[in-house]
Amino acid sequence: MQKKRDYKKEYREYHGKASQIKDRASRNSARNTAVKKGSAYKGDGKEVDHKDNNPRNNSSGNTRVMPKAANRARPRRKIG
Repeated sequence: MQKKRDYKKEYREYHGKASQIKDRASRNSARNTAVKKGSAYKGDGKEVDHKDNNPRNNSSGNTRVMPKAANRARPRRKIG
């Protein structure tokens, strides 16, 4: 039997932290910029990739639109 996920605990301990809120807002901003430029469309199954893995660096040279599977398969740097 699988353990039920505690979403309130996840938000309290991770998603609700100020740094995570800023990162999420920056990712959303990068996506909105790509949509405005016409390189991404609503429901297209693509994501905005940050080449340096820093979601707050939304410079045009650091972001690119790629398929969701390819973006999530990319290795990420380990922090800490």
